[in-house]
Amino acid sequence: MARIRFPDGFHWGAATAAYQVEGAWREDGKGESIWDRFAHTAGRIREGDTGDVACDSYHRFDEDIALLREMNLTSYRFSIAWPRIQPEGRGAVNAKGIDYYGRLVDALLAAGIRPLPTLYHWDLPQALEDVGGWTSRDTAGRFADYAEIVGRSLADRVRDFLIFNEPSIFLAMGYLAGLHAPGRRGLDQWLPASHVVNLAQGLAFQALRASSDDARIGSAFAFSPCEPMSDREEDAEAAERWHRVTNTWFLDPALGRGYPDVYRDDLPREMAVKSGDLRTVAAPFDFIGVNLYSRTGVSASRGGPLGVDANPAAPMGFDRGPRTDAGLEVWPDALFDMLMRLTRDYDAPEIEITENGCSYADGPDAKGRVNDHRRTDFHRGYLAATARAIEAGADVRGYHAWSLLDNFEWHQGYHERFGLTFVDFETGDRTLKESGRFYGEVAATGGFTT
Repeated sequence: MARIRFPDGFHWGAATAAYQVEGAWREDGKGESIWDRFAHTAGRIREGDTGDVACDSYHRFDEDIALLREMNLTSYRFSIAWPRIQPEGRGAVNAKGIDYYGRLVDALLAAGIRPLPTLYHWDLPQALEDVGGWTSRDTAGRFADYAEIVGRSLADRVRDFLIFNEPSIFLAMGYLAGLHAPGRRGLDQWLPASHVVNLAQGLAFQALRASSDDARIGSAFAFSPCEPMSDREEDAEAAERWHRVTNTWFLDPALGRGYPDVYRDDLPREMAVKSGDLRTVAAPFDFIGVNLYSRTGVSASRGGPLGVDANPAAPMGFDRGPRTDAGLEVWPDALFDMLMRLTRDYDAPEIEITENGCSYADGPDAKGRVNDHRRTDFHRGYLAATARAIEAGADVRGYHAWSLLDNFEWHQGYHERFGLTFVDFETGDRTLKESGRFYGEVAATGGFTT
């Protein structure tokens, strides 16, 4: 038996997102978001589910904080709903929205828990989508204004901020594949939107920095190690090309490296990159947020603009590890490999794991206990991989399990359960799962025995 140990001061946390847990979709002056509109459109969400109520955390966040304390966690990653702050995405500030997040922050601090807010976790104000959304350069400026409001309101109590959650995912799913809000499809949508999001990231960084010289600012990116499906040289080249698209398209510009070399010629004209834009997108992050769920298998292909045949969704091309209920391969080495690649490629940046988790449908037994041993095993494996990476030189400062609560899982509605806590969606009652108890012991002792 061996003891896995983490450094003193390591942040043990859990994560949620506003639309997935808050509910109260039209209370206290909140405006409509693209997810409100999308979920209320017939045929978009599995079984017609919506986030109208979700976990009702808007009214029950004290219960959520009690769960964090029960698990001995020291960090809570949550997101701020832009339409709560500016119902139309511009103009006057909704005082009740600011007050809600101020009360949440104050309650976390009183409980000895670090607030780690994300400014954007996919809920764009519908009013901005109606005039172009992320394909409009004006949205970048609107987002910077919103970031300035949040910084001015919270930076006196909040030190650490995340700007975006997974820009590669919300654009691929919402502006390329059409499976997520706002349901657009096509490269002609994705290409300009990706550049506008990078502009928004840079401008928001500047706005937050102006609010506080002491703020620590990052973004949470979706990472997945891209591995060739064979020993062929062309597959290895395709895997590297796909790595640049999926893992660095939004990171490299922020760190002053420009867009990664993906297209054989110049950047596509649809991106509408203007003189000076690469200075605007610069956001010298204080830390990088790592969201990781599995790895991606890649093969060379003669079709498509990138010459790649990749499967970034389940089953991600591999079938060596067991599967979660969401169909994702459980492969802890994926996290180790990604942490080490970031360490090598970016001169050992400070990293926080901002999401890592799994979907299993285990519910309460006759005694009310949720014996989700597969989730416990999942976190054992990925935490051990994190510890190995730290020992090998990765500067990892925290780990946030996805998610604190079973919640609304986007186009899958309430079918998938990722939580450390079981939520009865009829009553809103919360029950800490056995995986949550295991995680709480790890947080209390700073490690676990293998």
